[in-house]
Amino acid sequence: MSKKHHQKAIESLAQRITEHQEKIRLESEKSFPDEGLIKHWEKEIRAFDKAIQQARKRLGQ
Repeated sequence: MSKKHHQKAIESLAQRITEHQEKIRLESEKSFPDEGLIKHWEKEIRAFDKAIQQARKRLGQ
């Protein structure tokens, strides 16, 4: 895959992480936050972060 493709993937995943962090913040502010949902988003953030690291590795960063 091209360098441009990996860079775009990194940017997209970073945006998804930001979105999930905001979801977690909003859910945590509720009177009765859904802990299962928060754990799900945290797991997805870890997966996105791992994918970013792999893309950076392919780019030689």
